[in-house]
Amino acid sequence: MNIEKAILGRGDWDATRQEGAARQDSTARPVRRVGVVGSGTMGGGIAELCALRGLDVRLAVSRESSLVSAPRRLAASLDRRVSRNQLSEADRDAALSRVSVTTDLADLGDRRLVIEAVPEDEDLKLDLFTTLDKAVDPDAILASTTSAITITRLARATAHPGRVIGMHFFNPVVSLPLVELVPTLLTDPAVLRSAETFVAETLGKEPITAGDRSGFVVNALLVPYLLSAVRMLESGYASTEHIDRGMEGGCAHPMGPLRLCDLIGLDVVAAAADALYEEFKEPLYAPPSLLSRMVESGLLGRKTGRGFYAYA
Repeated sequence: MNIEKAILGRGDWDATRQEGAARQDSTARPVRRVGVVGSGTMGGGIAELCALRGLDVRLAVSRESSLVSAPRRLAASLDRRVSRNQLSEADRDAALSRVSVTTDLADLGDRRLVIEAVPEDEDLKLDLFTTLDKAVDPDAILASTTSAITITRLARATAHPGRVIGMHFFNPVVSLPLVELVPTLLTDPAVLRSAETFVAETLGKEPITAGDRSGFVVNALLVPYLLSAVRMLESGYASTEHIDRGMEGGCAHPMGPLRLCDLIGLDVVAAAADALYEEFKEPLYAPPSLLSRMVESGLLGRKTGRGFYAYA
């Protein structure tokens, strides 16, 4: 018996097949209009990347103040690229002109692809996907950048689970070449093909496909490594600097694990660890006490100016 049919039941399966057939033609067209929900590190980076690649980008934010601050952060990031001779002033201005900002999710109604990039809070994401499902065209693709929450949970919050897929970018978005694509058992094959084409041809990134289990490929391997480094520091076995230098100089890693935690954000690392532990109940996924106390203290790494290191 077909697995998807067994999961959905006959009536839902027939409806899903009809949606998939309608979506086949829609997803064959190149994605030129993109919506991004969330203007933090990941959302802002995705919006910047899409604008640099010539796409029409609409950035949805949650606060009125972000209508001003989000474009400022985008402009500052592009200005840094100009100062490093990575971008011309004309290309910077063109990229900025392609981005509009809104607080109303209904303004994403004409987008062919909407990428969710809000904080790693499952309830927040579930509510958002329910709202987006009603706000955008039924043929539009809904993607999540979650680093640990299973995509199936998000897809089941919608009336059209076949159009939902994971699209996990890495920070810094513009620079890092990889994107994990995570289809569920319910994701329409045409949606996966469209996502692969979008990532590879439109964004110029390398897509890899991962199964829909917490952590996917990269975080399932990375998070236990990062947590092990935190436990080593917590136990007094080695200093912050020596742990990082050990992996940089001994294993040729470009950045040590504790400095990498600071770059990712300690709250993001802890959320990913919580999600992994919730799914697998493996002790290696449990957040160390030191990590939990630092998150509770607001010491989140680079974005707050202090984590395992202090930043100007």
